[in-house]
Amino acid sequence: MILVAALLKGWCMYYMRMTLIIMSRKIEYEQKNDIFKHYQQMGQSFFSKNYTGDLMNRISDDVSKVRMFTGPAIMYALNLTFMILMVVGLMFSVNATITLWVLIPLPILVITIYLVSDSINKKSDIIQKKLSIITSYTQETFAGIAVVKSYGRENDFARDFDTLNEGYRDDNMALVRINGVFMPAVMGLVGLSVLITIYVGGNAVVDGRFSLGNIVEYILYVNMLTWPVASLGYVTSLVQQGAASQSRIEEFLNIPADEDLGTKTIAKLEKNIVFDNVSFRYAESDEWVLRHVSFKVEANTKFGIIGTTGSGKSTIAKLLMGVYEPTEGEIRLDGTSLKDYSRKSLKTMFAYVAQDIFLFSDSLKANILFGITSPEQASNLELAVDTASLTEEIKGFPNGLETILGERGITLSGGQKQRTAIARALVKNPTVLLIDDGLSAVDTKTEVSIKNGLKKWGKEQTFINISHRISSIQDCGEIIFLDQGRVVEQGNHEFLLRKNGVYAALFEKQIVNSTEV
Repeated sequence: MILVAALLKGWCMYYMRMTLIIMSRKIEYEQKNDIFKHYQQMGQSFFSKNYTGDLMNRISDDVSKVRMFTGPAIMYALNLTFMILMVVGLMFSVNATITLWVLIPLPILVITIYLVSDSINKKSDIIQKKLSIITSYTQETFAGIAVVKSYGRENDFARDFDTLNEGYRDDNMALVRINGVFMPAVMGLVGLSVLITIYVGGNAVVDGRFSLGNIVEYILYVNMLTWPVASLGYVTSLVQQGAASQSRIEEFLNIPADEDLGTKTIAKLEKNIVFDNVSFRYAESDEWVLRHVSFKVEANTKFGIIGTTGSGKSTIAKLLMGVYEPTEGEIRLDGTSLKDYSRKSLKTMFAYVAQDIFLFSDSLKANILFGITSPEQASNLELAVDTASLTEEIKGFPNGLETILGERGITLSGGQKQRTAIARALVKNPTVLLIDDGLSAVDTKTEVSIKNGLKKWGKEQTFINISHRISSIQDCGEIIFLDQGRVVEQGNHEFLLRKNGVYAALFEKQIVNSTEV
């Protein structure tokens, strides 16, 4: 019987492994895809509020723990359930009375598992959150390693990391201690069953109701239960860790995706862009970033936005791109509210160049063509590169346009990154080109060259230039000056100079004084 039981166990283990482990890998694959797709559907505001490390941890470590739950944990649970039922059945077939005595520790074991499971679940959730913090800190340190080294803060960052890692270690050790108490308790209960077998069985032998061979058989049966019962602790830990991770994953997947603004489409700006008494703040408790902002951008013209640091210039760009919605007021394109247009339509019409440029670890050509949606747009590559004043520099690159830029475009200077971003925006031939301090890292000569190059794209393009430098926006037909989230002056360059207000004062500071020096 024992040999049959062992063979049956091996056969079941093989088919369970083939079924459950493969299933858990498929679940892991699908779950990672679902999480990544959901990430892509979230709005930019979501990523502004969440740490990169936490987002990475959910798609890696949390998914891995769910896989361990849906694979090994279920496999071991089925195995121990099958083994316990089979062995207990065999024990009952030999002697029901002694079997009941041997199973006395079982209720104690069930209560122990119940009490320990909650502690493991809570501690596992804390551990996952601390791992997310460590991952975020590490990612941020790598991203800013040049700044860390330039200020000699390596030891400070190492000390801070050690503090975070120490907290993570302590919580893991606490979990180990919980499991450490649990496992000996389980093994102790198994040992108690053996002692009960020897004591009760010994008395039965003395009374002639049991043979010595039956006692040996019982002890073998109890030993066969040792691993299934002992693995209860491991399975419980896997289940609780997996449950904590699944809860974190579901918490994220239940966050509503970034809903489309509307269903209308707009291929080309025909009339104007209107900001009508627009106010904005990020949350109810925050200060107003913009307050009662109103202006009009006529189609196919150049419009400039300038102002002090923190005056809300970049927020206007994000509102216009549909990243955020106005708290008050309305934005209209050709007389229709911005929120009535689909995001896809807006992204097709607009091209955005930010001051903080992100480039992928790919070829220069792939980065420039990143936003194209049709082969026709790719034909604009040469003109876009030339307009961005990159042609001559590309000739000096080892592989020209096929040169690999490295992570975040590390092989390029700040000015080259900005010009690459301008080429990336231009190649899609947008109706509205929005540059948010996207020329801040280029010299005056290159800036003039780029501005002249923009004229090659024809007159059917609206150009909105946001900058802190008057030299970048003084050729715009209309300019607004922002201060503390409000439009304080508006007009063309000559009108604003004659007004002798804040614009003229900034002009005096930036242009006249620098010329005299």
